[in-house]
Amino acid sequence: MSDEDLEDFEPDLDDLEREDDEKETEEWEDYRKEGEDFLEEWMPTPLTEDMMKDALSLLCKTGNGLAHAYVKLEVKERDLTDIYLLRSYIHLRYVDVSENHLTDLSPLNYLTHLLWLKADGNLLHTARLNELPYLQIASFAYNKITDTEGISHPRLASLDLKGNHIRVVTGLDPQKLISLHTLELRGNQLDSTLGINLPKLKNLFLVAHWAQNMLKKVEGLENLRNLTTLHLRDNQIETLSGFSKEMKSLQYLNLRGNMVTDLRELAQLRDLPKLRALVLLDNPCTDENGYRQEALVQIAQLERLDKDFYDEEERADADEIRQRLKEEQEQEAEPEPEPEPEPEPESEQD
Repeated sequence: MSDEDLEDFEPDLDDLEREDDEKETEEWEDYRKEGEDFLEEWMPTPLTEDMMKDALSLLCKTGNGLAHAYVKLEVKERDLTDIYLLRSYIHLRYVDVSENHLTDLSPLNYLTHLLWLKADGNLLHTARLNELPYLQIASFAYNKITDTEGISHPRLASLDLKGNHIRVVTGLDPQKLISLHTLELRGNQLDSTLGINLPKLKNLFLVAHWAQNMLKKVEGLENLRNLTTLHLRDNQIETLSGFSKEMKSLQYLNLRGNMVTDLRELAQLRDLPKLRALVLLDNPCTDENGYRQEALVQIAQLERLDKDFYDEEERADADEIRQRLKEEQEQEAEPEPEPEPEPEPESEQD
């Protein structure tokens, strides 16, 4: 994404965030209640051939070009507990099994042409699958997943794990996830950002909706050189250490609703060369006098703070303050001249 795209890109993020907040909260409550209701009361319901007849669509040529097969399946909200039948539907490319009662996705291991998978709102405890060579988009949101092991699809570009029970990120191998650019982990139980060492990553969402993620600092993200968007809203972050100049692509940073109290922490962000938009609303530091000006003094490349862009007058004032501070520091660094030695008194002669 170029710098020219930023102005259009960032408001879209904010609009999307505003629109999704209530929707996601409602979805979370629905999934939570459904999980409680169905935990012991649902009846075994396997996928059947009759269901398949109504759920298949998109007739395409098979891989060898000599035959045709339906490649899209949608069986959401069918109260399914078993998708064993899918083992024989090897030509499927798009599968939606969301909002069922599935605990096992292993039949999908046979779908080696799978491109797109949505398994939201089930009872899954893992997203583990065999390596699927063509899988590009996978969503396992609102399940009971506790870890990130067993995800190794080489063409996977977008992975959605929001609303699960993940405490620690492990097993995400950058040597295998060579195409992953978007990782969604909001609404889990994370207390650390360690384990997300994915240099190709561009968009990372660690928002703590529903008081889930409990991050207090940023760590282990120093080598995310392609990261452009980082969402850390509603965590408990107090310090902004953990950002480095190696994060040279980061343009949008959302820290809304955290615990940053000292404006001097913003100095930790001055080495992010492309940082253009910063959201700090609902942090204690925003109550300090001169908050908006101090942010621009510390981060000269900043174009927008919270919802408002800086104007030319604000930028000129910040430049002047920054220059004055630089001169004061240079003066303090200059060594003081050594005092001239006092002349020795003449000795008295007898």
